[in-house]
Amino acid sequence: MADAPVPLTEDEIVAALLKAPGWRRDGDEISRTYGIRYHGGVAMIVHVADVERLISHHADIDLRWGKVRFAITTHDVGNKLTTADFDLARRIDAIAEAHMAEPLDV
Repeated sequence: MADAPVPLTEDEIVAALLKAPGWRRDGDEISRTYGIRYHGGVAMIVHVADVERLISHHADIDLRWGKVRFAITTHDVGNKLTTADFDLARRIDAIAEAHMAEPLDV
């Protein structure tokens, strides 16, 4: 059985954000928005969802015309940031690049 997630300290969050360029913090959530055509955004979301299912960690996803936004926090620890959030952020960045999505939060 996997270890339960542990909330990061403030210093750990600051350090993790330095390694996740483009991701913004809003309280205990990190988010990033990508510009992508609508149907490309749908394909990107399916790709992200497949990875999320495998790692058992999920982002909140907001698909709009021409953009998709991902917001991540760990619900299992009271909506706090954990290493799993930053791992998922890196995975989303790689998927976005594969789908040629344009980062809008730079």
